[in-house]
Amino acid sequence: MIESGHLGALDKSDEILGEVETHDEISTDFRHVPTPLFDLGQINVDWEEDTGTLWAFLTPAERPNCNMPLLRDAITWQTETKRVFGHPSSPLKYMVLGSRFPGIFNLGGDLEMFADCIERRDREALLHYGGICIEFVHRVWHNNNMPIINIALTQGDALGGGFEAMLTFDVIIAERQARFGLPEILFGLFPGMGAYSLLARRLGRAMAEKIILGGKVYTAQEMYDMGIVSILVDEGEGEQAVRDYIRDTTDRHAGYCGIYRAGRQVDPLHIEELTEIVENWADTALKLTPKDLKLMRRLAAAQARLPSR
Repeated sequence: MIESGHLGALDKSDEILGEVETHDEISTDFRHVPTPLFDLGQINVDWEEDTGTLWAFLTPAERPNCNMPLLRDAITWQTETKRVFGHPSSPLKYMVLGSRFPGIFNLGGDLEMFADCIERRDREALLHYGGICIEFVHRVWHNNNMPIINIALTQGDALGGGFEAMLTFDVIIAERQARFGLPEILFGLFPGMGAYSLLARRLGRAMAEKIILGGKVYTAQEMYDMGIVSILVDEGEGEQAVRDYIRDTTDRHAGYCGIYRAGRQVDPLHIEELTEIVENWADTALKLTPKDLKLMRRLAAAQARLPSR
């Protein structure tokens, strides 16, 4: 079983927040709250007061994948946002996540780490990694238990776990050159950190299995036609499209939040479901063959060769 330490972080942060609110130590001006939120290693976070928007852009140090330092930054981004802005008079209305890596949103799991863990038969390490991933998925899916709208800005490829992460957002705004897919089946695995759960809720189980089993890379237009991408724009127009969406919805923000929350209530996503799937994913990973691991490492090497500038 996955250890519950990191999975309890959501409840723990809520308890901390409650204690701070009780003692009236959070000012309506977040700048009086000491926080690492704006000093993360692989996520650049900026506050835009006029629109009530917290902008975040992935800035991977090396490979544009979900390495452990990036995952830790992602959890801190969520927990600190809740601690700083999670009070009744909070000005926060929108959270946006994009990427500054050219042509890439995120390429998903740390394949080199996976291969090493599989060779060592280290199931616990795989479970630990997967547990952190689903904590992020669970937080974003539930909007961090805050009255906000989450927006994913995809200006480049979102593959594997990057696609999974994108699916957790209320609104997905994509530029036409972006591509999307779940290639894990190509090396005998499946995406185990929420893809099935999220796609089944959006498209139904049959379509979710078609996407996962096919290993196909889809265009932004195809994702828009399926209803996954909410707004499709030309290359270079993504950030302006986010601003246009915020401008057009801010007067009805409460209504939009209510609608998205209703959707989550109709088809809830519980951490227990995600945890069981991660355990299934880890057990499946340990059955991969040397041929599968060779392909996994080839893909990891290709990621490492991507230019960051």
